[in-house]
Amino acid sequence: MHTAGPHARTALRREAPCTVALLATEQDFAAMRRHSTFVFDDHHHYLAQTEGLLRVLAAQGTHVVLALFDPEEFAVYCADEGLDPDAPSTRARYTAEVAATGPLVHYHGQPLTEIAPLLLAAAHRRATWESAGALLAEAAACAHCSSREDPGASAFHRATLALARLLEAAGPGTHHLVCSVTADGAPLTSALHIDNSRDEELRLGEADALVLTTVLAAGLATGAPGGVVMRSIRPGARDTVRGWALHDGWLRPLTEAEVFNAYCTDAATGEPVAPEPGVDHRAGIPLAPPD
Repeated sequence: MHTAGPHARTALRREAPCTVALLATEQDFAAMRRHSTFVFDDHHHYLAQTEGLLRVLAAQGTHVVLALFDPEEFAVYCADEGLDPDAPSTRARYTAEVAATGPLVHYHGQPLTEIAPLLLAAAHRRATWESAGALLAEAAACAHCSSREDPGASAFHRATLALARLLEAAGPGTHHLVCSVTADGAPLTSALHIDNSRDEELRLGEADALVLTTVLAAGLATGAPGGVVMRSIRPGARDTVRGWALHDGWLRPLTEAEVFNAYCTDAATGEPVAPEPGVDHRAGIPLAPPD
């Protein structure tokens, strides 16, 4: 017996996933307004209409995912493919492209105020990982390397070991790590939040851990200035901040004064910042170097 008619088409629609590309920021929204076929002129109205569309799609049983619509990447995509950026069909093709290659968030009825930060964080994490990976690749391909050892792979191994020894030295508790490296004048920053209170083994395959390890490895491989700051939180105790600087292919513990200066200085202006209440600044713990 053959099934036909509107009920069959409805059933098929439920099995066809849908991707919505989101202009998450005011700046990205403003960049799209130069296209005449883009009908919105207010970002808040655009977000409200998008949220309404998501609810309708979900109510129909459609599986919906959201991607990030990046106007700069869209312009490059149109130029590479020879497509008209002012055509709705082009925006649809770009959406399909980012759905296949970019970060996605599955829609389960959550508001866009929760989804947008997740998409932006995922995009930043991916861009940071790609930049750090490119630095490692350059280190591996450097013409003046006389050793048969791959400096990129060696640096990644040392970074993995350094991260494991950092968390081992920190002990039980919740730890927030930030690794910053300045290479070619551009800062690379990655953060990692770890709950070490239950003696759980760190899985370096997780996205944040992988990105931080790659950034740290890029700094170790290139000798670029950088460091790691770790804030430890334990119940019933004051928060503790420690720091390490990249030095000679490893992490050198900062003194208590160096940690205080690093944590209480505005990175953009260089001006001093008032110490945060309830936080102790401590010297970095010496880490045993690799064999």
